[in-house]
Amino acid sequence: MDLEAFRELLTPRGLRALGEAEELVGADPVVAATKLRRTYDAALTSAALTQAGLRDRARAKFGADAARMYFTPHGLEQATRAEVAEHRARRLAAGTGLRVVDACCGIGGDLVALARAGCTVDAVDTDPLTVAVATANAEALGLADRVTVTLADAASITPEAYDVLFADPARRTSRGRTFDPLAYSPPWPVVLDLVSRSRRACLKAAPGIPYEFIPDDAEAEWVSYRGEVKEATLWVGRPADAAERTGGSGTGESEAGEERIGRRATLLPGPHSLAATGVRASTGPVGRYVYEPDGAAIRAHLVGEVAELVHGRLPDPMIAYISGDEPIDTPWAARYAVDEVLPFSLKRLRTALRDRQIGNVTIKKRGSAVDIERLRRDLRLSGDKSTVIILTRIMDRPSVIICDPTPPA
Repeated sequence: MDLEAFRELLTPRGLRALGEAEELVGADPVVAATKLRRTYDAALTSAALTQAGLRDRARAKFGADAARMYFTPHGLEQATRAEVAEHRARRLAAGTGLRVVDACCGIGGDLVALARAGCTVDAVDTDPLTVAVATANAEALGLADRVTVTLADAASITPEAYDVLFADPARRTSRGRTFDPLAYSPPWPVVLDLVSRSRRACLKAAPGIPYEFIPDDAEAEWVSYRGEVKEATLWVGRPADAAERTGGSGTGESEAGEERIGRRATLLPGPHSLAATGVRASTGPVGRYVYEPDGAAIRAHLVGEVAELVHGRLPDPMIAYISGDEPIDTPWAARYAVDEVLPFSLKRLRTALRDRQIGNVTIKKRGSAVDIERLRRDLRLSGDKSTVIILTRIMDRPSVIICDPTPPA
C-alpha cells in the first residue's frame, strides 16, 4: 500500500471499499479480490483488502479501537499493545496536560495513549505513509485537537521546548528485526543526545537491551503482559508518579528529592509492580515447590526479590528458578509441585515418565543445552497422563525436575 492508495482509502469511496473488504475477511483471497474488482480499481481493491486484514489482526493489540484505526504491516508489528501504552501514559502524565514530543511515532499507538491521558502531543516520523496513517488514527479516534503529526527526522526536534520527550526508535532494518541499539532508527546515540537536552524523557526499548546502553540516571522498567515481556521503558528525569503537578510547565520539583534511578518490573493487567531492593537470594536444595519468575522480573534482575516473596532459595545461584517449601501464591511466579529430582539422563527420564504413564509433557528449560524437540521425540512417550519437566542445572550439574501435573499458580 502506497501513500496515494492510502489517501484514496480515506475518501467516501475508499471507506465504502474498506467496509466491503471487512465483510470479506477470512474469505478466499482470490474470491475477495474478484468481488471488489467488480466495483473498484485494482489499487483501491488491494489497499482495502490489505487494510481490512490489518484491522482484523490489530484487534489483539488495540481491541475495539482497531475497527476505526489504520495500519501498515510494519507499523502494526512494531506498535505498542494498547494496555502497555496506556500504563506508560498513565504513569507519565496522569491527566496533567503535559506537552510531549513523540520523536518517532510510527502508526500512532503511543501518541493515542498519551493524548487520552491528557497530553498534547507533537509527533514526527520520517516516512510519509506512516505520518499519514498516524494522522488518520488521531482523527478517527477523536484526538486531532491534541495531536499534530509532522514529516521530520527525530534529530531535528527541539526537546527543550517540551515537558517530556517520548521516543520509540524503530528496531527493524532492511534485513529484519535488530537487537543492537546502535542499529535502531534513530540510532541510540541520537536518542541519548535528545534525552540530554530534555527536561524529562521516556524511552521505549527492546526487553533485551544491554544494561550498558541504559543511562546511569534512568529507571529501567520491564513490562510484561500476560506473562510475555513486551518492552523495557527507560525513565529519565523527575518521576511522574512523585512529581509535583504544575499544569504541564515542567518546573515543579520532585517530592522529597526523589530520583528515578533503579530497576523495576511491572505486570499487566494489574498493574503489579516490583522494585529492586538489593536483596540477594540464598542457595539451597530443591524443596516441595519450584517457582518460575515472570520474565520481567528476570530481565530486571529481581529474582532475589521474588525469592523473598515466596520464602524461597535458588537451587543454582546462576539459574533463575526458585525453590521453596511453602505453596505461596504470587503474580510474580508460576508454581510447580515437585515430584522428583534426577540427574539428567535420557534413559532414567524415559523410565520415570513411563512408570508414571506420561503421554504428554510440557518441557521447560533454563541453563540446559538439551534440544527440547529432539528430547520430546527421544522420550517416546505413551500413556494418558500429563506432567511438567524442568531441565536445568543444580549446582552446575545437569538435572531434571519432574513436577506433578497440578496447574501452576
